Amino acid sequence: MRRLPIYFLIDVSESMVGEQIQYVEEGIATIIKAIKSDPHAIETVWVSIIVFAGQAKTLVPLQEVISFYPPKFPIGGGTSLGIGLGHLMFELRKNIVKTTYEQKGDWKPIVFLFTDGVPTDNPSLAIKEWKDNWSQTANMVAVSFGSATDTSMLSQLTNDVLIFQNSTDEDYRKFFKWVTDSIKTSSISVESNGSGFELAKLDNETISKIDLTKEIVSKRQTDDNFVVLSAKCQNTSKPYLMKYKRTVNPSEFSELNLSTMSYRLVGGFQVDNSYYELSDENAMTSKIRSEELMGAPSCPCCGNQFAFALCSCGKIHCIGDEEESTCPWCHSKAKYGYGEGGFDVNRGLG
Repeated sequence: MRRLPIYFLIDVSESMVGEQIQYVEEGIATIIKAIKSDPHAIETVWVSIIVFAGQAKTLVPLQEVISFYPPKFPIGGGTSLGIGLGHLMFELRKNIVKTTYEQKGDWKPIVFLFTDGVPTDNPSLAIKEWKDNWSQTANMVAVSFGSATDTSMLSQLTNDVLIFQNSTDEDYRKFFKWVTDSIKTSSISVESNGSGFELAKLDNETISKIDLTKEIVSKRQTDDNFVVLSAKCQNTSKPYLMKYKRTVNPSEFSELNLSTMSYRLVGGFQVDNSYYELSDENAMTSKIRSEELMGAPSCPCCGNQFAFALCSCGKIHCIGDEEESTCPWCHSKAKYGYGEGGFDVNRGLG
């Protein structure tokens, strides 16, 4: 039986933490459940999941859908698209069966690339390798989760660049149904006419295709829609992230038509040590002033009242009501209090 390999290349950078990554987990589970009940897809579809942040890893190796179990998604620091593409091409070389005189190989693999940000590495060499070696032998659909993605970069990989306006539960439900329908139509296509690539109809509201004939401006390296801070729990040394979403506030001088920008707390989220495995330690950091951040959570790991204490080493950790605190990063001991004025703090790029 000839296989139709489906690869999901998924951005798990810091800005995906919280509801977004939960929606992706649930969406992948929904796709697999639907494919298992489809007589065409279950015979031909094999699935693999690759995730990337600062680094990349194969979360689920290529396998027949009947034995696929939806995984728990990690979170990492950075958005190294070039590393993600390189890992994808490694997996394709290793797993795709080519057609020879003796046998018919796999159908053209289909890659769904999901990302919500701007590359924090230089993906130009990986993009060139994709265009030279894989653009004719694999099909890619690149999906921008929201408007912060560098779609000009994605347009170098494929003509199928879509934007998904991910704002509500219903939007995510519609999007993953569209992905499911696209896989189903493609699995029917390979049996009927051999093309193996047929996307489902777009609704042009939740999901729409980007017009690549228009000039697309490259985005900044830092995603300004969110600010994500990396921290460690003082009591458990476990990592956690604090996520803030951009808000635009009207000025009190309404006649001047001015506004100010700040970032409002979304929440604190515990992550496991795979966060460091998937983060790029050599990535450049960006800074933000603490006055721009509204709110601070309690520690999601131990419940300490304050999750946002800045050590002299420049790293963030939680504190409680102890008289003297120990930084889990540098292990120095200090007494903490409220300072006047703001301070610079390192933020994630992804």
